[in-house]
Parts: sequence; C-alpha cells; structure tokens
Amino acid sequence: MDIRMLCLGLLTLKEATGYEIKKTFEGPLSHFYEASYGSIYPALNKLTEEGLLTCDQQAQDKRPDKKVYSVTSAGKLAFMDALQKHPGRDRIRSEFLAVMMFARLLPAGHLSRLIDDRIDEYRDRIAHIDRECAGVMAGEVETFICGYGKAVYSAAVQYLEDNRHLLESEALMGSTRAAE
Repeated sequence: MDIRMLCLGLLTLKEATGYEIKKTFEGPLSHFYEASYGSIYPALNKLTEEGLLTCDQQAQDKRPDKKVYSVTSAGKLAFMDALQKHPGRDRIRSEFLAVMMFARLLPAGHLSRLIDDRIDEYRDRIAHIDRECAGVMAGEVETFICGYGKAVYSAAVQYLEDNRHLLESEALMGSTRAAE
C-alpha cells in the first residue's frame, strides 16, 4: 500500500492534521512503515485535489492555520477498493545485512559490537511497540499489528543470539588470514 492510500486509510478512522498523521507513523505504525512529512503532505494535497479528502483550515492564534483533513464518500470508496487488491510483497532493505555480507572482512571486535548494537536496537523497538500499543490501541486488529511487530523483532533477536557465532568465527578466520 502506498503512502497515499495509507493516509487515506488513517483518515477513514478519524479526521486528522498532517502532524497527527506523522505522529501515527512514529508511533503504532513505526515498526512496519516509515513516512516523512515530505511524503505525507504531498499525498494529502494530491488526495485533496482528487476529491478524496477535504481540508478544513482552522485559524490559530499567532500560528499558521491548522489544516484538518477528512475523507469524502469518494475517498472511502477509493480506500475500500484499494483494500480489495492483493498486497504486494514486503520489501526488506537492511543496511545491517548488507554489512554482514562482508563480515569476514571486519575485525572480530567490531563485528561483535555491530551485532550487540543490532540486538539492543531490536530490543528498543520491542519496548517502543510495547509503549505505543499499551492502552492506546485496544482492539483485536491493533493487538495483531503490535504482536506481529514484536514477534518479528523478537525472532530477529533470537536469531542473532543463536547464530552470531557463524559470523564471528568467519570474522576471526578472516582476521587470521589477513595477519598472515
């Protein structure tokens, strides 16, 4: 699902500002979708131009007008149509795995720190999901989404802990060969 349809979907749940939509991407959605203001606002503008959203500008004291977006009936239909399409394949881009491809070229201590840091990062993400999902989202769908994110990161932590020796032994062998 592209950013346009995801914004449209969020707005079918409740009206919101671009800032509030960004906060949703930083909170409950952060473990499976990233979006910046640079992608959110163009999507909202395009959806508004297409008649799928309305934008209500609300005056604020000493601040720019607040733009509150809501879905039109055409927007609801477009989103329901988008939901009927089979979701595309998940795309995984991992800077960590790209570096791990060359683990044998890394000093063993550095490699161990990279793995430790990644494990810590995944544990932090699990804690973030726990914080974001505790009480804020109480429905079964939200519980599923949060649980899925936790399961993915927990499995990654377990895999790294159980299999780090494969990379670390390769790095040690590479260091030995380089010293010869």
